[in-house]
Amino acid sequence: MKPRTPRLLEKYRTEIAPALRKQFGYKNSMAVPRIMKVVVNVGVGRMAKDTKFIEKVEHDIMHITGQKPSRRVATKSIAGFKLREGMQVGVAVTLRATRMYDFIDRLIAVALPRARDFHGLKPTSIDATGNLNMGIREQNIFPEVTYESLKDIFSLQVTITTTAKTRKEGEALFRLLGFPLAV
Repeated sequence: MKPRTPRLLEKYRTEIAPALRKQFGYKNSMAVPRIMKVVVNVGVGRMAKDTKFIEKVEHDIMHITGQKPSRRVATKSIAGFKLREGMQVGVAVTLRATRMYDFIDRLIAVALPRARDFHGLKPTSIDATGNLNMGIREQNIFPEVTYESLKDIFSLQVTITTTAKTRKEGEALFRLLGFPLAV
């Protein structure tokens, strides 16, 4: 049985890559910017001592991304934050290949339009090397999150890493992918 190709990857291959190649005049098809990985990160902050909360965050992130997150621990102690070395301070998932494209497709088509008071991503959220960083205030914009788990709301950060060399290339890639970037 042939594995399925994600819808967004097909769109990239047939429409986006040729458009970027034409726009920037790339001679080699490997020079066209593409998405390398997506990192979804959640810091638990004050709730670091509550293991049940960390387990709940881990459960929700696993359902949102389709992959089990790894727990992140503090590398050094900071007394002002009541943080000790080795304490669990968050969870993170790195998505690649099929899961990455599926997650981005759901993010663009389903989750971001459901966000409250959302007027598009700021173009300044793309860094100088063409990577996109965005913060999501509530995990409940994803349809995979059940209503029973909404009593514990947390925010998450999504970083999309590309092979783009400049902000202009990265912005062109994200606009063609369908990201709602504000003008």
